[in-house]
Amino acid sequence: MTAPAAAPAGRFAAAVQRITATALGPYQTAVVRIGFAGVWLFFLLRELPHRHELYGPEGPWSWELGRQLISGNDAFTVLMWTDGRLWFEAVYALAVLASALLLLGWRTRAMSALFMVGVLSLQNRSIFMGDGGDNVIHLMAIYLVLTRCAQVWSLDAWRAKRRNERDRAAAPGGARPDTAGPVLWAVLGVLLVAGTFLNQTGWSVLLFLWAVWAVQGLWWTVLRYAPRGQGRVLLDALANVLHNAGLLVIMAEVCLIYATAGWYKIQGSRWQDGTALYYPLQLDYFTPWPALSDLLASHGVMVMVITYGTVIVQVAFPFTLFNRRVKNVLLVIMILEHAAISVVLGLPFFSLAMIAADAVFLPTAFLIRLGARTAGGRDRVRGRLRALSGGRARSGGRERSPAP
Repeated sequence: MTAPAAAPAGRFAAAVQRITATALGPYQTAVVRIGFAGVWLFFLLRELPHRHELYGPEGPWSWELGRQLISGNDAFTVLMWTDGRLWFEAVYALAVLASALLLLGWRTRAMSALFMVGVLSLQNRSIFMGDGGDNVIHLMAIYLVLTRCAQVWSLDAWRAKRRNERDRAAAPGGARPDTAGPVLWAVLGVLLVAGTFLNQTGWSVLLFLWAVWAVQGLWWTVLRYAPRGQGRVLLDALANVLHNAGLLVIMAEVCLIYATAGWYKIQGSRWQDGTALYYPLQLDYFTPWPALSDLLASHGVMVMVITYGTVIVQVAFPFTLFNRRVKNVLLVIMILEHAAISVVLGLPFFSLAMIAADAVFLPTAFLIRLGARTAGGRDRVRGRLRALSGGRARSGGRERSPAP
């Protein structure tokens, strides 16, 4: 009589064990990390000549207007600490550097926090700059701090592998301690102290940064002095739970974006009669390729099919998560749709941001094959470069070989 009751309890215990013992979706979170860091880095570099007009002192949204705005919505931005040009340049450079290092996966937890600071600081400075993709990056920058997104495809994973190999080869007590981590942690602590005195709004973000900084210090201490103790097991379990919760929030956020977009479209008369796509194709702002836009707009059936198809895919996608094959088909359709939007409507950053968000649902087997092919291509390029350099060296040696 107790067997039926024991089965659900056993499944619940197995689920709890999996959530606490494993950081799920390592490849998916790595793709999300690389995608959003790459999109934001691409945007910052693309707008480098126009940075002063977008977020700096020469923008139409003045520093005083920015102060009035954040005093009302309690937004966080370090650009409001001072209106100096040198400070703006330092923050912009820090945002570029943090994006590049997060893309590579170097000291990922610290870089994810700095990445979040850069995104929030620039976007909250001038909230009217953006095309919709900035909102997605804004949210994902916060969620990425919670995840262990450097388990694969990162310099952190490569360094951890090398460290484990050295530890196994070294004598007891001969492992080399990490020095760059504590130095980075101390520097960030000094910056947090200074920021606490300079900050005026967005205290919840600052408290969150202090919590991340304190936990990282505790994590390093436990790894340094008790790497196999119960404290390490507890911290690892808490980190896994936090990662899995962050991954779940990212997935729920993507579903919410598509669901709200689809249901709002259903209420619009232009989406109901199948002509919604026609109108942006007639606006100069959304026609980087006028000939292509005119060609598409001239085919009424195609406009109607794309209009209705967009609504159907967006509304249906959250419900297809229970069927892997249907989900994968709609996922491919949405990625292709965003790629088309980036070309036809001239919204590359919005499209790339949405593709990076969609990547959280990509199948693990596909990502593993993609990683293997990328690594194989990289190795082949390295081999050819080495062969080319070796051939040149031998050729140079033969040229220098004749005796005087």
